[in-house]
Amino acid sequence: QLRFSPRMLLAVVGVLAALWILSGTYTVNPDERAVILRFGKYARTVGPGLHYHLPAPIEMRLVRSVTQVYREEVGFRTDPRYRQIPKESLMLTGDENIVNVEMVVQYRVRVEDFRKALFHVRGLGVFEKGTEGLVHSAAEAALRQVVGSRSIDEALTEGKLVIQEEIAAKLQEMFDLYDCGLNVETVQLQSVSAPTQVDAAFKDVASAKEDRERLVNEARGYQNDII
Repeated sequence: QLRFSPRMLLAVVGVLAALWILSGTYTVNPDERAVILRFGKYARTVGPGLHYHLPAPIEMRLVRSVTQVYREEVGFRTDPRYRQIPKESLMLTGDENIVNVEMVVQYRVRVEDFRKALFHVRGLGVFEKGTEGLVHSAAEAALRQVVGSRSIDEALTEGKLVIQEEIAAKLQEMFDLYDCGLNVETVQLQSVSAPTQVDAAFKDVASAKEDRERLVNEARGYQNDII
């Protein structure tokens, strides 16, 4: 029968205590920053290198990349496979037409504002994906605001680049207003189209416009020949 002497028991307790104390050792990579929480409250921000904090549950760490470019999808998802999200992608243009828009936003966390990115917006995490995230909500709001001020012709044709620039500017304004420590990298309209139900009609309209321009050019050419 195995018996534990007081000395053996103390040795086991000592080993467990040493492991518990050593569990506070951690490494922060050059592209990362760590925030240390003490009993759930912010204590300090830590840069790259080997560090130590008091073991859990006294202190805990949150480590995030500050060089990674994060991506947010509005109107569709590609994880695990492509699917459209109509409640996000369908919206009204300024001339009261319905348009279907899919957009990708890329953003980065400012190194000096890493703490803000984690804590300044309560309940809407910067690093959280999906409809509950701050970036997603702000990006969708900026998209609807800009598209709602433009005609459907602008959204479908030559106005896309201007719309992208306006969305990026609006989104950066929101980030600065929320003081969340983010920079907008790019805004890309992946797809802008009429809803499926009326897509054929919009194509007919576009074809008619092309025919009109062609006939006008032919008439002007004939006019020049006569002159």
